[in-house]
Amino acid sequence: QVQLVESGGGSVQPGGSMRLSCTIRGSGYYSIGWIRQAPGKQREGVSCIAAANDNTYYSDSVVGRFTIIRDSRGNTIHLQMNNLKPEDTGVYYCAARPSGMGPHSKDYAYWGLGTRVTVSS
Repeated sequence: QVQLVESGGGSVQPGGSMRLSCTIRGSGYYSIGWIRQAPGKQREGVSCIAAANDNTYYSDSVVGRFTIIRDSRGNTIHLQMNNLKPEDTGVYYCAARPSGMGPHSKDYAYWGLGTRVTVSS
């Protein structure tokens, strides 16, 4: 079993930057995804990193602006978000899966409680 705890959310102006963190509590190796949910919309997988080879994925809406990073200890995953836009507003969830990788929410077995990101002037 694994527990995930997100941190780093808050409010920022358009064009600003924010760094989210996901702390993993448990044993084993997992692929980690960041999935967001904007108000009134379905969840969208924005980024993930594979456990086996550190391959990464970015959705078209964030590629070039967001970077997913696994720290040297391996128990924390960061999402560096640059040039933020109002449409990036939402609750960001960290999620884990024991194998594979991808943006689909249904493939992730473990979820954090989320951290809210608000981008507004």
